[in-house]
Amino acid sequence: MKKTPPLSIMFRAHYKIDLEHPPTLDDDLRHFFELRQYLRQLSPQLTEWFLGGDSKDEAFLYSAFDENGPTTAITAVLREKQRKKKSNFISRSVGLWNGEEGIEGATMGGVYRQVKEPSLVHFETEIVDFLTHPKVLGTVKKFIEIWNPLFVSVEPTFYDPVFKDRPGVGWMLYLPRVLTVQQIPEARALVPIVSKGEKGKEKQVGTIIVSVTDEPFSDQNSEHIKVANAIEVRLVDQGLLPRFVDL
Repeated sequence: MKKTPPLSIMFRAHYKIDLEHPPTLDDDLRHFFELRQYLRQLSPQLTEWFLGGDSKDEAFLYSAFDENGPTTAITAVLREKQRKKKSNFISRSVGLWNGEEGIEGATMGGVYRQVKEPSLVHFETEIVDFLTHPKVLGTVKKFIEIWNPLFVSVEPTFYDPVFKDRPGVGWMLYLPRVLTVQQIPEARALVPIVSKGEKGKEKQVGTIIVSVTDEPFSDQNSEHIKVANAIEVRLVDQGLLPRFVDL
């Protein structure tokens, strides 16, 4: 019998920055700390994080967070790396690792771009007890809360979407628009995202499209792929799934 490989799930989000008031490195690290504070509630393997290095030993030199926020060590190292770059700064990157390998491993990070093109953040893991519908859905909501993104996708690392120039639906896809069952009948769930508008009144600002609700989405399951691909086609037919170049 063919052995199914461990399921590795990637969260990815693109977001726009305010070019007139761009975020600082401290802002970036504070956002990752906020994500870490949420993730640690979902799995004990997501508590400790280290700055990615050229080797395992190098990575263990710099703990990313303490109980109060980003450590002075990680901030100093990243500032020095940035200082050594050219003066015409347009981007910076952060890569973090939970110190575990294989099915206990996880990474998160991002690339901040001080240009009109979107910046991006990601989180990837194979941790089995994390890969449940409630935990994945909650993490998507946290991404939305922190980064106010143009989209958030959740899919296996080797998921093959129908359209290579657009975000894939995979397990879940958030879009900052109101979507209905009539528009996407193939979706197994449509989760509204609401925000307080003027005078504190709540309004829907986006929708999380869910392709599978009763088990982890797998790129080895043909039924999962069929549903996700059908949703992608449905979205494109209605002009609802943006191209990366248009974000």
